[in-house]
Amino acid sequence: MILYGIPNCDTCRKADTALRAAGHMVEFRDVRKVPLSSAERAEFLAAFGDRLINRASTTWRALPEAERAADADTLLAAHPTLMKRPVIRGAVLTLGWGAEVQARHAV
Repeated sequence: MILYGIPNCDTCRKADTALRAAGHMVEFRDVRKVPLSSAERAEFLAAFGDRLINRASTTWRALPEAERAADADTLLAAHPTLMKRPVIRGAVLTLGWGAEVQARHAV
């Protein structure tokens, strides 16, 4: 199982802790240090669409209006922390850490 996120994200830390406690082998992937490849971005965007962009993030709020108009792939390539977190690759690909995602991963 791969958890894509950033280490200082509270939600990513909660997800990582809960998944490990539930017995999952978790590989944490820091998207700042190892940005998503173009294939991964395409896969995630196909699965989640524009929901993959976190428009509530400080990164988003700091972007100039003109840059916000770029397509999601371009934004994620330039600003990996714009990705809503976490994305979890397990038996299914999930986004976020809500109750539905926790149930899918049997936490």
